[in-house]
Amino acid sequence: MATPRLLMRDFQQILRLKYEAGLSNRAIARACAVGVGTVSNYLVRAKTAGLSWPLPAGMDEATVETKLFPPTVPSGTSRPAPECAWMHQELRRPGVTLQLLWEEYLEIHPDGLRYTQFCARYRRWRSKLRPAMRQVHRAGEKTFVDFSGKGPHVVDRSTGQSNEVELFVGVLGASSFTYAEATANQKLECWIGAHEGMAQYFGGSSEIWVCDGLKSGVTTACRYEPGVNRTYADLAEHYGAVVIPARPYKPKDKAKAEAAVLLAQRWILAVLRNEMIFSLLDMNARILELLDLFNDRPMQKLGVSRRELFEKLDKPALKPLPATGYEITSFKACRVNIDYHVAVEHNYYSVPHQLVHELVEARHSHRAVEILYKGNRVASHPKLVDKGAYSTRPEHMPAAHRAHAEWSPSRLVRWGETIGPATGRVVAELLRAMPHPEQGYRSCLGLLRLAKRYGADRLEAACERAEHLGSCRYRTVNNILNSGMDRLPLQIEQPPVGSVPAHENIRGANYYGKESTC
Repeated sequence: MATPRLLMRDFQQILRLKYEAGLSNRAIARACAVGVGTVSNYLVRAKTAGLSWPLPAGMDEATVETKLFPPTVPSGTSRPAPECAWMHQELRRPGVTLQLLWEEYLEIHPDGLRYTQFCARYRRWRSKLRPAMRQVHRAGEKTFVDFSGKGPHVVDRSTGQSNEVELFVGVLGASSFTYAEATANQKLECWIGAHEGMAQYFGGSSEIWVCDGLKSGVTTACRYEPGVNRTYADLAEHYGAVVIPARPYKPKDKAKAEAAVLLAQRWILAVLRNEMIFSLLDMNARILELLDLFNDRPMQKLGVSRRELFEKLDKPALKPLPATGYEITSFKACRVNIDYHVAVEHNYYSVPHQLVHELVEARHSHRAVEILYKGNRVASHPKLVDKGAYSTRPEHMPAAHRAHAEWSPSRLVRWGETIGPATGRVVAELLRAMPHPEQGYRSCLGLLRLAKRYGADRLEAACERAEHLGSCRYRTVNNILNSGMDRLPLQIEQPPVGSVPAHENIRGANYYGKESTC
C-alpha cells in the first residue's frame, strides 16, 4: 500500500515528538491525527535517508521529499521520456488514442516506460497548459465563431469621420488556425458573408459550427433546445455542417473563440490602431496580411505555428467546399390560400391545389422562390419583380381550372376548323361578337361539344346553315340540329320575280336614268 504523503510541517512534528519528546509511535499518531502505520513508515524512511531531529540547516522541502521518496528507477538507467507536445497534437487526429501512441513509442524505445507511467507523464505535462487548451478537439470537428467586442475603424473620405465596424473571428478547434474579417454590422447578411469568406480561407468546412447567442445565428436562446436561425442553418447545411450554439452564459463552451478574439485584438487591431483606412475592402485586405503573419507565428506552448498544425491536422479532415457558392436565402411560414397561392413579398406563387389551407414554408432568394411542405419541396418559381404579380403552374391547378386556363381564342378557332371551315368561321364570329373574347368561351365550348352528340358532319352542316341565316350563335346551331334542318339541302333562294300592280305612286325602272340630272 502506498504511503500517504504528509505536509512538511507534519513530518517535522513527527521527528520532533520522536527524537526530542521521546513519545511512542501511538502517542505521536494521536497527537498528529494520523495513523500509527503512517508514523512508523515515515520514521523508517527518515532513518534510511539519514534524517533526524533537528533537520540540517538549509535543507528545503524538495530535498527532504526526494530523500524520503527517492525515484524508483536508479540514476543512470532512466527510460526515454515521450514527447508530450507531439502527443498532444497527435491526439487531435481522428482515431488516435494514448494506447496507440504508447505502442508506437515502444517500437522506437523497447525499454521505455510502461503504459501507466506513459499516460501519467502526458497528463502531468497537459496539466501545466492553460485551462482553455485542456480540451481535446478532433481534427476537422469544430469551428468556433464570434464577433469581437472591439472593431477596427474606417474613415469616411468625404467627411473625415471615423466609423467603427465589426470584426468577425473564426477559429478551428484542433489547430487554432484563425480567420478574421471586418463587416459593416452584425446583421444576417454580414454574418452569412463572413462565414462564406471563412470557408474559402480554410478551403473547406468542419463538421460543427459553434456560435454564441447572436440573433443572426440563434433565434431562441435555450440551454437544451436553442432555436437556430433558419437561414444560418441552411448555410451550414450547404457546407455540410451543423450549428450547435454554446449554452447561454457559458463562455467556456467556446473558449477557443474567446481566445482567438483576444489574440485578434492584440495582433490585428493593435497594429491597425494608427492606420487610416477608407473602405471595408481595403480594411479586409490589410487584415488578411496581418492574419497570415499571425497564423505563421509559432505558438509559445507548442513551438509550432497555427498554419503548420492546420496543414497537418485540420486541412486533411475538412469537408470539401461545395461546387457552387451559397445564395443567401430567407424563410417565411405561409398559409395556402383558397386559390392555392401563397404570398411572398407582395407577390403570389402557386402550390398544388391539394395543399389549400395547409401551413407551408417559403424559401426565397433574389432569383427563385421554393415552397416547402413538411421539409419537401412542392413548388418552385422564378422570383417576381413587380408587386401584386401572380406565378401559376398549370400542374398545380385542379383539372377543371387547368382545362379552362388552357383555352384561348386562337385555339378555339383552330379546334373549330378541324371540324370544318364553316364551324371555324362560326366560332370566330361568335368570339368577335362579344365585348371580351372570354365571354364567348362557354358558347364556343358548347358549340364544339355538339360534335360529340350529332357528329362532326352534321355540326359542319348546321354551322353552314346558321352562317347563311346570319345567326352565328350556339342556340341557333343547336336548334338546327334538334329540328334536323341540317339534313336538308341548303338552297340559296333567289328573290321572286313577279308583276307589280299599277299605281300612280309606283315608278317603273325607266323612270331612273343612268346619269344623274341633279
